[in-house]
Amino acid sequence: MPHEKTPGSPPVKTRAPRKAAVQAIKSAISFSSFVGPEKRAALIAEAAYFRAEKRGFAPGHETEDWLAAEREVDAALMRAKSPPRV
Repeated sequence: MPHEKTPGSPPVKTRAPRKAAVQAIKSAISFSSFVGPEKRAALIAEAAYFRAEKRGFAPGHETEDWLAAEREVDAALMRAKSPPRV
């Protein structure tokens, strides 16, 4: 006998890990081969500082600045590591 859904209850879905998350983990591992974790953290801190400076150092956006800086630095590092496109 099929299971009936109760009205108003959202369906429960299970997903595999996102491809982007898996890609980020793989790329983070590859960063360590050419930029050490201390250098990467310093680059991220500098980028986050400049983001905060651009906003006038308004409080409450520290985490947002850091995460955006991580994405920016990681993307730059990946571009620097990847072979040039012909």
